[in-house]
Amino acid sequence: MSDCTFCDIVAGRAHGHVVYSDEYVVAFLDISPITSGHTLVVPRRHSSGLADLDPAIGGKIFAAGQRIAAAMRVGAVAADGVNLAMNDGRAASQTVFHSHLHVIPRHSGDKASFAKGLLTRRARDLDSVAAGLRAAIETVP
Repeated sequence: MSDCTFCDIVAGRAHGHVVYSDEYVVAFLDISPITSGHTLVVPRRHSSGLADLDPAIGGKIFAAGQRIAAAMRVGAVAADGVNLAMNDGRAASQTVFHSHLHVIPRHSGDKASFAKGLLTRRARDLDSVAAGLRAAIETVP
C-alpha cells in the first residue's frame, strides 16, 4: 500500500531496527518506545486493522510476539514480564493503520503505567537494543 510507513519498512524502502522476520511477519523496534525493547510485529501483507487481517496471519503475528517476548526475558532486555497489545482503530489509539502487535518488556518495580507510557514515549539506543534482541531471539525455539 502506498503511504504506509510499515509497508515501507517491510519492503526495505524505509529503515527499521528489525529484530525478527520470516515469510509472514516482520518485527522491529518502536521508534517511540514505552520501555526499552518495545517491539512491533507487523504482517508482511498490508491490513489496516483486525477487520481485514487474515486470522491465519494473526496467528503468525501472535506466535512471533510470543517468541520475541520469550527472548526479552532471557536476553539483554532481561524483562520480568511482557505486555502484548493490539490497538484496532482510531478510538483504540491506533496511529499507524497497518495491523501491528506491540510487545512491551516490563521490569518489576518499573512504575510505568501502561496508559502513562502511551503518552510519554522516548526513543532510546535502538541499534544496541535491536542487536541484543536479535541475539536473544536466536536462542528461543
